[in-house]
Amino acid sequence: MGVPYALPPTGDLRFRLPVKVPASPDKVIDASEYGPAAPGKGLLVGPTLEQSEDCLTANIFRKSADKHEKLPVALYIHGGAFNRGSAHMHKTASMVANAPEAFVAVTFQYRIGALGFLPSSLSAKEGVLNLGLKDQILMMEWVQENIAAFGGDPSNVTLFGLSAGAHSIGHHIMHYKEGVAPLFHKAIIESGAPTSRAVRPYNAPIHEAQFKDFLRAVGVPENLPENEIFPYLRQQPEKVITDAQTATFDKYNPSLRWAFQPVIDGEVIARPPLETWKSGKWHKVPIMTGFTTNEGSLYVNKQMSESSQFRHFWAELLPLLTSEDLDTIEELYRDPAKFEDSEYKETRKDMGSQYKRIEAAYAHYAYVAPARQTAELASPSVPVYLYHWAAVSTVNNGAQHADNMRYEVCDPKVVAISKTQKDLAKTLNHYVTSFITRGDPNAVSGEYPQRPKWEAYDPKSPKVLRFGEGNEELIGGDAGKTAVFTDDDWARKQSEFWWSKVDISQQ
Repeated sequence: MGVPYALPPTGDLRFRLPVKVPASPDKVIDASEYGPAAPGKGLLVGPTLEQSEDCLTANIFRKSADKHEKLPVALYIHGGAFNRGSAHMHKTASMVANAPEAFVAVTFQYRIGALGFLPSSLSAKEGVLNLGLKDQILMMEWVQENIAAFGGDPSNVTLFGLSAGAHSIGHHIMHYKEGVAPLFHKAIIESGAPTSRAVRPYNAPIHEAQFKDFLRAVGVPENLPENEIFPYLRQQPEKVITDAQTATFDKYNPSLRWAFQPVIDGEVIARPPLETWKSGKWHKVPIMTGFTTNEGSLYVNKQMSESSQFRHFWAELLPLLTSEDLDTIEELYRDPAKFEDSEYKETRKDMGSQYKRIEAAYAHYAYVAPARQTAELASPSVPVYLYHWAAVSTVNNGAQHADNMRYEVCDPKVVAISKTQKDLAKTLNHYVTSFITRGDPNAVSGEYPQRPKWEAYDPKSPKVLRFGEGNEELIGGDAGKTAVFTDDDWARKQSEFWWSKVDISQQ
């Protein structure tokens, strides 16, 4: 653990492309502890993490196996809205230990927040756009060059990630160059997609405004010549930079128009992702992807109570929506204040009357529709396995964003709750790790040979593997079903509407 894969991006290397660690065969590295997380926001749920700009390190996990055997490799990219999170969030060692077949797993830190994603026209001139994605690419190259020394097979690498990690993987699939082989061979894209949320040009007005806000928060003199701005930023104490990135993120967070995001740079993200999908010029690798039922519950305002707030939310988040678009959204998500039989009528204590409605709409827009769109667009060319995580974890958040992570790793706290929870966790673990090792979630039966066959997605007859349907055990309800392969018709009409609006999220 804590193995450096790039030089510390500090001092003059702050706001620079990542620099590969020089070969040092005689140097001994202390790999007994995790390295610090990249500087960013605190976790939405979980402990406070040690943070440092000197963060570009990797962690390698594997079971004991024949030292001559070359094992499949999984490279995990953590999530966190590109502004928080770390490799520590994923209990990778537990996932490896519970897998029915051996593989090597690698997790790592990459730059987040302003230090990793600071889009603007000036950033483009300086050549420092999408630095966090470029850290990830350097990590992939490190795996190709070094993983054999840990018993891994560099010709059998699965990229694996959730949320921002999943968005990142989508962008790496899109990062296609004619005649250049990919650095990975399969992809697991959890609650994310290249078409998720907003992927705008680097010089979009919102990014230029956020860049100026960040400079003001740092204290950059307004009359400082343009060519001196980045040198000035490199000279500031780390805390000045991190406080400024926190202040800027917090300013935009209520509208969910998050600062410090990947952008269309003409290089790693060459064009709007939907254009790349349609061009056919993307890496043709097998894909596993999916979503949870309540993807929006961690993000939207639980106290939203006025119908006008619902409409205003969408007008602010996506200013290019027309009045007719907003009317359609109102029709798709029937207002409980106007319709007694609305499926979004709120019955939970202390929740705003519009919460259930806005949560569903944001979930479908930001996560459900994009994951389904990946299945629709990729499946004519490669096998795609689509899942829907439906097991409820809390009364107010439902089956929330990232809930499935605790289960795929067989988190000991989850497995210890009940046999139902253990079966749910280990079944998911077996599907996922079978895909990692064999490229087929059904290939390795492990402890659950009778689990449903997970068939590849077919746009002509869309189906999904739904985990935990009817499972409300954690809130005192029924255990439900572990997994069922069924028609993918839940919120389908809403997803199709959001597919038609992807273009306006990329301007």
